[in-house]
Amino acid sequence: SPAGSFAANGYGLYDMAGNVHEWCWDWHDVASATYQTDPHGAESGTYRVTHGGDWRDQAYFATCAFRDSIPPGSLDIIFGFRCARGP
Repeated sequence: SPAGSFAANGYGLYDMAGNVHEWCWDWHDVASATYQTDPHGAESGTYRVTHGGDWRDQAYFATCAFRDSIPPGSLDIIFGFRCARGP
């Protein structure tokens, strides 16, 4: 979808899901059985967290809540990051 095709999220940010798996700073850890808001990963690990899906995934994966893990240094056109700036 072209940039800005959908409404902004609650923070006023556009395009925060889909198109790429977003690299995150968190190390991957086994998810807690209880719901958490903005869970933080382990202190160290082997895999980094990614959020969202990429342009070749089904819509189910293209949400901010979808978490996956990949080893640092993995290269593929589906991995990226999102830039944001303050007012």
